[in-house]
Amino acid sequence: MNAAAPTTTTNLALSILLVADPARSADFYRDILGIEPTEQSPTFAMFALPSGVAIGLWSSATIEPPPAARPGASELCFMNEDVDGLHDAWVARGIPMAQAPTDLDFGRTFVALDPDGHRLRVFRPFPTPAGDHA
Repeated sequence: MNAAAPTTTTNLALSILLVADPARSADFYRDILGIEPTEQSPTFAMFALPSGVAIGLWSSATIEPPPAARPGASELCFMNEDVDGLHDAWVARGIPMAQAPTDLDFGRTFVALDPDGHRLRVFRPFPTPAGDHA
């Protein structure tokens, strides 16, 4: 007998980044996101984004089980209409860049690095051509 498939959809609610210093990382994300953390302790901070997804910053020294990957093995991706303007603003703040603004097959993008080397991709998709409904 086959088990019935689940009838509910699982939604992404939280993405966790492992960080060396949650307070330092919280300051960084407070600055670039323009919002205050909804939760903060010595080992963890969390930002609730307007999209409904949250970003958690958890001390890499206290998370269980210990991580196998290093920072930069994944990306947080943010949509923004003014990719070049935001890039310039972040460069002026001293945020390191892994990729300058460029056009890729999906749109205009750049990649910044947070204090732990996590990749932050900012992008603006190219418009879908009229009549293309794929």
